[in-house]
Amino acid sequence: MPLSQPQTKRAEGVPVTSCWNCKGAVSGTHFCGACGKIQPLPAGMDYFAFFGLPRKLTIEPAALDGQFHMLSWKLHPDNFVRASEFERNLSLQRSSELNDAYRTLREPLSRVEYLLEFLNVRKEGTTKQQAPPELLEEVFELNEWLDELRETRTSGGEVALLRGRLDAAAGNFQAKLTEVDAELAALGAQWDAALDSGADEAKRTALLTRMSEVLNRRSYIRNLVDGVQQEIAAA
Repeated sequence: MPLSQPQTKRAEGVPVTSCWNCKGAVSGTHFCGACGKIQPLPAGMDYFAFFGLPRKLTIEPAALDGQFHMLSWKLHPDNFVRASEFERNLSLQRSSELNDAYRTLREPLSRVEYLLEFLNVRKEGTTKQQAPPELLEEVFELNEWLDELRETRTSGGEVALLRGRLDAAAGNFQAKLTEVDAELAALGAQWDAALDSGADEAKRTALLTRMSEVLNRRSYIRNLVDGVQQEIAAA
């Protein structure tokens, strides 16, 4: 049975819907405050609001876990065995949404990726992978070594020396990945501070754009490290 979404309007940035049962106003909650019925996820509500959190990139794990376990109990289908089919389906849907939201927000990296996608700064699968300019020379040398490794392996030659070079290169790029993660964490802290200080849209947009650029660099380096490790394992 498809779940219908009530009409949604905005009130001070918080999704406000009409309860499907009693038609009372429901503002950003999982249950109607008047009749207590479970509600569909309001259009425009993000995963942060799902847990009653601001759109900050620093989240206390204990606070998130506590909200997750509390909502898991409240939304669990076992609580709706005697309810209508519509409510049972809502419970299943909301429990699935809860798990998706929790998996996304509990990891710092997926948290950043989600925020950027939700705010339409970054769309999954549309970003072209390009070597960061500062790494072009190292990437060129690495690709030469990889080509040489493949040729040597195919001809049955000795690959130990090349494996050693590639191991060192992979370690070097892994260190760069750690640096990128630290840069991303620092930008996340700046984003949180911008929200706290009521920074204007231009500043917030600049931070989001910078985070997207750093994520692009991270993705490229991560794929590079994975590719090198696969080649070494196959040698």
